[in-house]
Amino acid sequence: MRIEKDFLGEKQIPADALYGIHSLRAKENFPDDTRFHIEWFKALGIVKSACYHTYLNYKKALQSKFSGGNIPIALIADEILYAMIASAEEISEGKHFKQFIVPAISGGAGTSINMNINEIISNLSLIKLGRKPGDYSFIDPIEHANIFQSTNDVIPSSLKVAILRLLNSLEQSVNNLRFRIEHLESTSRDSLRIAYTQMQQAVPSSYGKLLSAYNDALSRDWWRVSKCFERIKVLNLGGSAVGTGIAVPRFFIMEIVPTLQKLTDLPVARSENLSDATANLDTFVEVHAIMKSHAVNLEKMISDIRLLASDLVNNAEIQIPSRQVGSSIMPGKVNPVIPEFTISVAHKVYNNDSLISSLCALGCLDLNAYLPVIGHSIIESLKLLIAADNTLRDNLFDGLIVNSKIASDNLYKSPAITTALTPYIGYNKAALLAKEIKKNNTDIFQANRKLQLIDEEKLKTILQPQNLLKLGYSINDLTSTENP
Repeated sequence: MRIEKDFLGEKQIPADALYGIHSLRAKENFPDDTRFHIEWFKALGIVKSACYHTYLNYKKALQSKFSGGNIPIALIADEILYAMIASAEEISEGKHFKQFIVPAISGGAGTSINMNINEIISNLSLIKLGRKPGDYSFIDPIEHANIFQSTNDVIPSSLKVAILRLLNSLEQSVNNLRFRIEHLESTSRDSLRIAYTQMQQAVPSSYGKLLSAYNDALSRDWWRVSKCFERIKVLNLGGSAVGTGIAVPRFFIMEIVPTLQKLTDLPVARSENLSDATANLDTFVEVHAIMKSHAVNLEKMISDIRLLASDLVNNAEIQIPSRQVGSSIMPGKVNPVIPEFTISVAHKVYNNDSLISSLCALGCLDLNAYLPVIGHSIIESLKLLIAADNTLRDNLFDGLIVNSKIASDNLYKSPAITTALTPYIGYNKAALLAKEIKKNNTDIFQANRKLQLIDEEKLKTILQPQNLLKLGYSINDLTSTENP
């Protein structure tokens, strides 16, 4: 064990631990087992690396300006800076994650998160330079690892880096799902079906039309997600505690974001108002609302599919893949687990949206203390939505079957088919056909042979898929199908 001190007292730390007293206090104060997201951890590594690279450039600029050696401030030695850069890069690759012991839900606006990373970088750098962890007289978590930084600019900026990366993945997952549904749409374009309103049979339609509605909804989701980058890319990095840049060289403030941009290849930009970017988190609310919109579309779509493929529907017109045994007691039962997972994801996103909105509103004056749980919830929603998109594509839509013959037979035996005849025979005669179909459980053709309300050849022409699915009708349609 080793002894570490802060102004509150002393703590025993395992001798080989990369974390230190600040991290341990946080773990003890916040007894939560929810794991911090590794995506945020990695983003912190790249942000810290950008800070050290910027410091190196600042140091070179000072040495050039004061070539005589009378630099007015003490500078960190190059060997320490390069060791910290190497350590930060390892963190950016996800290494040493087990040494991050601060839970996902914490107080203090992210100070514990920042200090855990600072301690890992300091102790890892000490080891690289042949020293023991805890030798903070040589590399200090605050004096060195946190140089020209504040929790209040590093933590939200790293969160945005993590979100930007996940937004790239979400954009791709939405598109991949959309492309799969678009393929199904094209192959089911003329597969007739009954359209339902208020869960009642309504009018003729097709599975192509239904799938096109899902495709267009996902297209809007993709477009909205693509717009999120403009909001999230704006950082307060360099703004220090409250966006005023206090205790930070102007050189650093101007150069840190361009450096981060080069390291991440992300379109990050420095906010024109660092105080606003520090105090107000409405951009997180806006972006998560767009994610919620995607969750809404997924739930609507997959609830439809679950219903249409369920045992509640006689002669089910669609079939979804069987993915796992559904019961430990009922032999042969298979549950719609992919739709159930997706609906669960959607409701988790809805709950996160409420939490994010309320806690972003609870920001007080120059800072929001609740950034840890806000950030955790946003990343959680992103990862869940990406997972839902991917499993829907791979485990549901990739094996979904539209039973076109069953669907068209169901339509022709439904009173809903008679709506297509109202321009030709009027509502009242069409209603007689509907009544006959329902009463005798027959199809439209048999009902018409009995009632003789329209010429059979004309009826067959009207009920061809290409005629049923046309957008409205013209006078020419009426005249071209008249009786000889």
